[in-house]
This record gives sequence, C-alpha cells and structure tokens, in this order.
Amino acid sequence: MILAGLALTGIGASDLVRRFVPRRAVRILVIVLILAVLVVTGGFSDALIPALVAVVLGCGWLWSMPLDARARASFWPAVLLAGVVFATTALMPARAHPGIIGEMWHLPSPVGRIGFDVAVLALGVVLFVTESANAVVRAALDREGTWRPADLGGSLRGGRLRQPQPPATGFQGGRLIGPLERLLVVALTLASAYSLLAAMLAAKGIVRFPEISKDGETGARAEYFLVGSLVSWVIALAGAFLVWWAARS
Repeated sequence: MILAGLALTGIGASDLVRRFVPRRAVRILVIVLILAVLVVTGGFSDALIPALVAVVLGCGWLWSMPLDARARASFWPAVLLAGVVFATTALMPARAHPGIIGEMWHLPSPVGRIGFDVAVLALGVVLFVTESANAVVRAALDREGTWRPADLGGSLRGGRLRQPQPPATGFQGGRLIGPLERLLVVALTLASAYSLLAAMLAAKGIVRFPEISKDGETGARAEYFLVGSLVSWVIALAGAFLVWWAARS
C-alpha cells in the first residue's frame, strides 16, 4: 500500500508543478526535490525500497505523459500504473509499525484512526485526480482520435499541440472543472452520497446538452463529451475505491 501511496503522491505533485510552475529550471528543481522527499520519507517509515520504486515509476510517468503534447505511449502508462497501484494495495496492506513516522503518527477521524499508509494513499489519490488525470483523459482522446475543441484552430507541431487563442470573453474553465468534478466524485463516493453523485453527473449532461445538440450529423462534440467524461469518472471512482479498500484492509 505504501508503494501505491508514494507513487501517486509523487506523480500527482510533480504534474501540478509541471502545470503551475512557469520556469523550466525551477520546475525541474522542484520535481527533483519532491522525488527526494519521497525517498527520505520512505527511509523514515521503513519503506525505502517502495519509495525507490515509486521514484522510478514517477520518472517513467513524467517522460511518457507530457501535459500539453501527445503521449509517447498513449494511455498505456496509466494502465500500467493502475495495475501496480491496485496490486500493491491488495497484496501489501497497511503496515502496523511504519518506522519512526508511524510511532509519531496520530490522525483521528469519524470512522476511527487513520494509519500513515492510508493517509499517504489518500493524499496521492487527491493529487493524482487533479492534474495527472487530465493527462490521462487527453491521452485517451488522442488515442481514439476524438475531436477536441482545439481542432477548431489548433495545430500539432513537433508533437506539441498548439492551442488556439481563447476568445476575448468567456470563461475557459475546462482544466478547472475536470479536477473539481473528480474531487467531488471521490468525496461523494466515500461519503456514500450516491444520490448526490448521480444528480451531479446528470446535471453535467444537462448543462452540456445545448452544445452537444448543435453537433449536426458528425456527433464529434458528443463523442468528445462522452469519452472525456467517462474516462474522468472512471479515474475518480477508481481512486475512491482504492481509498475505501485501503481503509478497510
């Protein structure tokens, strides 16, 4: 479990840095520091080997899943990561004594004490569903050749997608809506608020319906909406299930 938590935490934090830190040199330095913190944390919690494996997985992810270009290996790195994360969570339950950190760790909750390994995994899921999941959704859309809004004026040069200039008015909130939606899906699923979850997902379809209805005969916008939304929801539900499994194992 600790391997899954460290891997998701490192990947999620690194992707957030890649997105929001503008200068490349500073971005690389911060990512190196994040990976170093994983190793140090693993050493203090008697999980040095899982931390090193998590660093290797993180480096592979950063190389194969660029944020604003076509993924080098399509969405297969995400499939591999999902397999490793679920396998290690199922086969490596939370440790009873996670080193020095475990002796000092105390995090109460309404459902009982949350162990260090579970907390790291929950943090990793939250970080991953913010920006890293966006990269997976884009890779899935590219893999299926799905039309994207960027096709209205974007171009692909040197493997890098050139986005069209946004209009002078209007809120370009796709990159914010997706993470917020996934965080809500994770939270509502863990809270067993399934009726609210269903209402939220239905409301998204209703809001998008006027845009989709203008598709004409191609159905491109509908395909874009369905593929992107379904992949995004699967990631969020899988993350919620992972935390639920870890908390009860």
